[in-house]
Amino acid sequence: MLLEHLNHRLREREAAALQRRRRTAESPCAPHQRVSRVDDGAERALLAFCSNDYLGLANHPALIEALGEGARRWGAGSGASHLVSGHSRAHAALEADLAAFLAPNIPGCEALSFCTGYMANLALLPTLGDAQATIFADKLNHASLIDAGLLAEAKLWRYPHNRVDLLEARLAACTTQVKLIVTDAVFSMDGDLAPLPDLLALAERHDAWLIVDDAHGFGVLGDRGRGALAHFGLASERLIYMGTLGKAAGVGGAFVAAHPLVIDALVQMARSYIYTTASPPALAHALRASLALIQSGEGDRRRAHLQHLVARLRARLQAIIARHPALGWQLADSPTAIQPLIVGSNSAAVGLAAALEARGLWVPAIRPPTVPANSARLRITLSGAHTDQDVEQLCAALDELATEGSPA
Repeated sequence: MLLEHLNHRLREREAAALQRRRRTAESPCAPHQRVSRVDDGAERALLAFCSNDYLGLANHPALIEALGEGARRWGAGSGASHLVSGHSRAHAALEADLAAFLAPNIPGCEALSFCTGYMANLALLPTLGDAQATIFADKLNHASLIDAGLLAEAKLWRYPHNRVDLLEARLAACTTQVKLIVTDAVFSMDGDLAPLPDLLALAERHDAWLIVDDAHGFGVLGDRGRGALAHFGLASERLIYMGTLGKAAGVGGAFVAAHPLVIDALVQMARSYIYTTASPPALAHALRASLALIQSGEGDRRRAHLQHLVARLRARLQAIIARHPALGWQLADSPTAIQPLIVGSNSAAVGLAAALEARGLWVPAIRPPTVPANSARLRITLSGAHTDQDVEQLCAALDELATEGSPA
């Protein structure tokens, strides 16, 4: 009965154009990749606009060298959890570097590293959100924050996206001892920014804490790439910051930066920290090199080039949309490397992605439940490793498809 039940559910997804398929990359993460086709396994070259490698560091020679150096020094694996014997000097040094990097925005903070951002969020909310707490979470938060909120003992209220006014009313009426405002900094499917200055002001006014998931802002936004907090010029002890290290940082893992008591609570009580093997110390060693690059002049140049590409892409897409209004395409209001082109139905998004792939372009179709019904989209992501010519190739293909009427 289990297999029959699963088969029925899978066929329903396929009928609704919700089926997901894995691709196999045959070359390193980069704008130009070799990818195996789903149907026959044959390799083909694709121009990719689908990774979160925002600064183009995933295949950077300095990080490849640092990873090899880390492996030669520390071996291949950590061997145990951080609290047994897996916490190496490489991990400790990375955490010290990250704490120093975020100190202008979270005075006196410490940092704690995790294997993934998902695990970091699963540590944060259940640990801080006990029965004496209320969690106030933006409805468009990442799945990891949604799942973490459901696992917490705290009361959970998901407020409409970026509706600070409604959030303030709920905070004013809240009587629990602990109040936690939880938000993405850059929303992963829309690319827009949370109103972090307003949220921090609410936290200070209502004796709450602000937890910020900056997975898509760390390394990209703000002075020296310190992320969304620096972008908005925020500094407060009430900030709890989660950043991922497998996107703009180009390697893997995540961290939380916060008041030392918050970090100690995670070490003592967070199940997804305590009961898992520490990441390989070689990754921590490579991440220290990545953090140095992010802060360097090269990091500044890559961020500037990325913003240039964002402006170029948006101008071209807006012109295409204006010429073809009958298609109903919309470009989300995003100032970041995430540029969603909303096309509407699941079949339209899947068809458009397939038509682009036939032209040598790899852009993913994003469908419900990741995004709301009837807002299926192409999630175009830009990298500092893309060129102007890459962006022009994508826009020319979309213009051609729009002229043809777009596949349904």
